[in-house]
Amino acid sequence: MLQIYELVFDAWGRRFFDGATVSLPKDAKVGLVGRNGVGKTTLFKLIQGELVLGSGEINLPKTARLGVVDQEHAATPVTLMDTVLAADLRRAALMAELETAEPEHLGEVYAQLNEIDADRAPSRAAEILSGLGFSNADLDRPMAEFSGGWRMRVALAAALFAEPDLLLLDEPTNYLDLEGALWLEARLQRYPHTAMIISHDRELLNNSVDHILHLADGKLTLYPGGYDDFERQRTEKLRLQESVRVKIEAKRAHMQAFVDRFRATASKATQAQSRLKMLAKLPPVGAVVEDRTIPFTLPSPEKPLAPPLIRLEGASVGYGAGPPVLRGMNLRLDIDDRIGLLGVNGAGKSTFAKLAAGALPLGDGQMHRDRRMRVGWFHQHQIEAMDPGDTPLEIIRRALPEASEAARRARLAQFGLPALKVETKVADLSGGERARLLLNMVAMERPHLLILDEPTNHLDIDSRRALLDALNDYDGAVVLITHDRSLMELVADRLWLAADGTIAPFDGDMDDYARFVLDRARVAARAPSQVAAPAPVASQPPVQVRKAKVPTGPARRRAEAAEAALARAAGALAAIDRALADPAVFTAQPAKAAALGRDRTRAQAAVEAAEAEWMAAQEAYEALKADA
Repeated sequence: MLQIYELVFDAWGRRFFDGATVSLPKDAKVGLVGRNGVGKTTLFKLIQGELVLGSGEINLPKTARLGVVDQEHAATPVTLMDTVLAADLRRAALMAELETAEPEHLGEVYAQLNEIDADRAPSRAAEILSGLGFSNADLDRPMAEFSGGWRMRVALAAALFAEPDLLLLDEPTNYLDLEGALWLEARLQRYPHTAMIISHDRELLNNSVDHILHLADGKLTLYPGGYDDFERQRTEKLRLQESVRVKIEAKRAHMQAFVDRFRATASKATQAQSRLKMLAKLPPVGAVVEDRTIPFTLPSPEKPLAPPLIRLEGASVGYGAGPPVLRGMNLRLDIDDRIGLLGVNGAGKSTFAKLAAGALPLGDGQMHRDRRMRVGWFHQHQIEAMDPGDTPLEIIRRALPEASEAARRARLAQFGLPALKVETKVADLSGGERARLLLNMVAMERPHLLILDEPTNHLDIDSRRALLDALNDYDGAVVLITHDRSLMELVADRLWLAADGTIAPFDGDMDDYARFVLDRARVAARAPSQVAAPAPVASQPPVQVRKAKVPTGPARRRAEAAEAALARAAGALAAIDRALADPAVFTAQPAKAAALGRDRTRAQAAVEAAEAEWMAAQEAYEALKADA
């Protein structure tokens, strides 16, 4: 479907592609991954012809239709349904032709409409719009009535409806809620043609694509399978590369030693020259340099507060004199709770976050809130609200007025902003750099409660993993709102659901919630006229209040940390065993072989200790789960 050959592209003072070559299979679903800033979006622009190649080729079949998602659809007076239907250019042209065609040609036009199944187009469009959160009542509303975020969804709906031969999606889940992301994940699995998706959503890349295209060092490498398969294959590839490098360097050193010893000896001169030629032909193999991800700094509170941090009894909250957005809430938040807050956009998740953060007053009911509690609140609009003329150094000067300039710069370095970036204007920082700055700053005062509203929108996969590690090391309470299912599953111990104008505990896990979302989308597809409005939610799964349960968060995190430590210890032992498996180590480097033997004894002891810790932690966690 898509062939890229020896692509070279330079722009903005750097080289993005350096002889990149790849061929995508027909009808493949491909996840394009790579660190932020390596050129993923640039590749999309090159494929679309928006940028001019330096050299090389990008080839598509001549008849292939290319589809992209605009940032947002224009605010026109055209209705939502007609806007999506117009995205199928062939159908739109045939429908227009019906108005002007001569009677003797009408049969031919109708035959072409039947060929593309034009009669099903409205129901197919309604199915897609329903999955993305639009209600049946929205279908006749003009585009001008929708906000920018909803018009972004319209652009995605239009691209999916048109079903181009090559669909390019750049971070499609960034402007979707979790429910929309779950629906899109299932939809992409069934997409009938080739699709290439830039995404940092691990679950989407595991469940919706059958190939991963990795962009690094100006090269493109295609791996079969999902993201977890890619990680395993790439790790093995790097291990083999390092093994080959070590062997070649050993061979190079051996031949060089022979040349150095016998070059001046007449009887050995010919052999020395032969080895010099062999040295010149040895292929260069670069050392494996792992990309390092700067960790997040989320310091735990110095002293825990007495539980609960927050208790709501019959609580309601809203804005001004209008009706409450949320009512009748009976919730308790303790010091070690990890709450995942679910619900469609508009159901009240951000309203609850404002109430918990103290940014919105309580309406009716009672709220018991420890006055000493410090809250770190990151919300999705903070990044857009930053002053583009500000710099990180100016921002931290206001936050730390008493600190020295060296201390401020050191703190920014901990946040992952090196010296060259601290005086860079916010407008010139990447989205990931701005997100890192704000996420670290909201936790700077050691809060007892972290409220994170869509924290991952601008983070790549490695940075999301670093955030997960930081959250699992953090000892305070967390309320998490995110469309990243992987982060939600690995952080949240309990789920709350915003639905029907209230928030209550959800009796189930993320798999249960994913099944509910997809079942609701299937029902809506069968009966579009009964699709529920996106907000307030009219149909949700039965919400049951769980019995009081023993908090399992600390035990689970201890078990996960012990499992990771066991994996590291086992990996170190395996590396030593591989080195000892080489007979040349014992013959050529007996001292190294002896050292490796001692290292192996220590590594074996470390594995046994890590295994014992893991078993103890896992048993404690399972016992707590049984009592919960």
